[in-house]
Amino acid sequence: MRAWGWCVVVSVATTACGSATGAALMAGDAEPEGSAQLAGGDAEAGGDAEAGGNMPESDAATGDELSSDPPGDAGSPSSDGETEGGSAWPIDRFVTGVVSFDPGPCAGFGEASMPAVVEGPPVGGGAEQGSTDVVSLGNGGSIVVSLTPNAIVDGPGPDFIVFENPFLIGGNPDDIYAEPGEVSVSDDGVTWLTFPCAPAVDPSSSTGVGPPYGLCAGWHPVYSNPNNGISPVDPSVAGGDPFDLADVGLARAHYVRIVDRTAESCPDGGERPTTNGFDLDAVSIVNAEQP
Repeated sequence: MRAWGWCVVVSVATTACGSATGAALMAGDAEPEGSAQLAGGDAEAGGDAEAGGNMPESDAATGDELSSDPPGDAGSPSSDGETEGGSAWPIDRFVTGVVSFDPGPCAGFGEASMPAVVEGPPVGGGAEQGSTDVVSLGNGGSIVVSLTPNAIVDGPGPDFIVFENPFLIGGNPDDIYAEPGEVSVSDDGVTWLTFPCAPAVDPSSSTGVGPPYGLCAGWHPVYSNPNNGISPVDPSVAGGDPFDLADVGLARAHYVRIVDRTAESCPDGGERPTTNGFDLDAVSIVNAEQP
């Protein structure tokens, strides 16, 4: 295991920094367990951007409160987290810290930018290009992210969206480069409920798996980007993979865990890739509870 630097947001206003060996990052008092089983993927081409934004003032908010219409030339994010040109993404709708990161073999891409690389809104590349604003989990790797002090709540329709970096090969909607991941949710960081994810084994695929993907994350292209004005909390336009807490019988969640479910090749020796496994870009809250 390797040692690496980290900064974890303990609350919206507090950040803890230090170093970790292997991967145990604590975000608050809870210690969610981050189990890992599974296998691999590729980080694709895309762009870099960062954004934060203004919070809705209500205690419970849905994606409908944010416009999904691009405001023309959205411009680029400014230093305070607002997007020049009229758009602003609410910072209380995204990951606030990394609780644990347990990378599998052939991981490492984006790790130096943890936890910031998975915080904030997605940096989607569109239908035919995956983002590089991601961290690769490696073969069977896992990550647990915190949304505290905010929470996902069960409301109308999808409650949250997980963003990876899949794309349509040659623009063909029937040919998707996908690195699926299993998604679990928890309110207390101890008890986990898992969405069913069992991709079909496909030896002809570079990722070793193929459709149907069921309730896996990582197989729908990401369209929302801080520079295009597409709302990251509107499942009808954002792209990514939406999830409904009702599907696992949970009313509220403060933590999300993702485990790689690909089966990519990882050499035993020599130069090894660092991009295998599920590539996490962001998680957004559609139906939100704010303190």
